Amino acid sequence: MTQGPEDDPIDPGSSDLLAERKMRFLFALRSRGVTDSRVLTAMEKVDRGLFVRGTFADRAYEDMPLPIACGQTISQPSVVGLMTQALQVNPRDTVLEVGTGSGYQAAILSQLARRVYTVDRYRRLVREAADLFRQLDLVNITTITADGSHGLPDQAPFDRIIVTAAAEDPPGPLLEQLKPGGIMVV
Repeated sequence: MTQGPEDDPIDPGSSDLLAERKMRFLFALRSRGVTDSRVLTAMEKVDRGLFVRGTFADRAYEDMPLPIACGQTISQPSVVGLMTQALQVNPRDTVLEVGTGSGYQAAILSQLARRVYTVDRYRRLVREAADLFRQLDLVNITTITADGSHGLPDQAPFDRIIVTAAAEDPPGPLLEQLKPGGIMVV
């Protein structure tokens, strides 16, 4: 008796398993309150697996924060989705993200906004995110290494500002750089 490909055990890295994990990932987002179709479409297009490296790469599609370089974390997908949904990004918006981290949030925003500026104090994180943005041809993202609590006055004003780095209150300079009627999510 010959064994055909359908008789082979499923490879844990197979495209079928990956597709199933991504489907469960999107279902989990919906069940946790991410209902905006534009946000869900953006999160479907941007593969979180590309932003998680090393030991935790196999957990990229789980709804949990994961460690990245510089002692930072990539936020759990449901938090990314809910924050993005709360930001109410429009296609013509210019968005400032404070806290580049892995670059995942900026990549999601790039699917929704005209322009995204992302700033982080860790040069390594900014460099790695910028490299990934180039590989993915995300040309509407500008990465900057700086203290994000000061915002980016030269690029202001912004339609939307999202603070993904730890912050108790929105720093004054960020409020000053938000357009009238703009939205900030912290």
